[in-house]
Amino acid sequence: MKGFIITFYALSIFIFVSQAQAQEMANPARVQSVYDFKVKTMAGTDKSLADYRGQALLIVNTTIHCGEGNQYNDLEKLYERYKDRGFVILAFPTNDFPGQEPGDNSPPKQFCELSFKTSFPLFSQISVRKPGIDFLYQYLTTLSGFSGEITWNFNKFLVDRQGRVIARFGPKTDPMDPQLEESVLRALSQSF
Repeated sequence: MKGFIITFYALSIFIFVSQAQAQEMANPARVQSVYDFKVKTMAGTDKSLADYRGQALLIVNTTIHCGEGNQYNDLEKLYERYKDRGFVILAFPTNDFPGQEPGDNSPPKQFCELSFKTSFPLFSQISVRKPGIDFLYQYLTTLSGFSGEITWNFNKFLVDRQGRVIARFGPKTDPMDPQLEESVLRALSQSF
């Protein structure tokens, strides 16, 4: 009985927190920037995106079983080129496209680190499409000023030093594309 009460209590807290996040998403005036969101690390712990305040971010939905998977190489090149200037790539694996990212978080982390020598943050697998879309991606695809459903893996959202989304690039845009790189440089030139 005691275990049931603890489980019920934990479930009630989870539902309350989920409802609070849903209410916040329902009220766009309360969401000021990507800094208002928490995400899960590969280890399953909460990470506030406010920890990246003052940095330019490139938020990318990723996968290891996709024809665009070679973009990991160029994501790492872009990250290495600008990380010392305050640029961070935040990668979110997703299995929203059938068979692209099956399983838990271990395969993408190992694959990326071993195959592409990635060093940018890779977060826990999330959903970037309905149903079950993560709150961060709900914001990115509806309220960020760059609305539209995630069409495939490797959509890229560029976030300025104030936490505002300032550009969106599709799956076919390579991370080293001159237009994307120019946008990163513009974001980095802004003061915090």
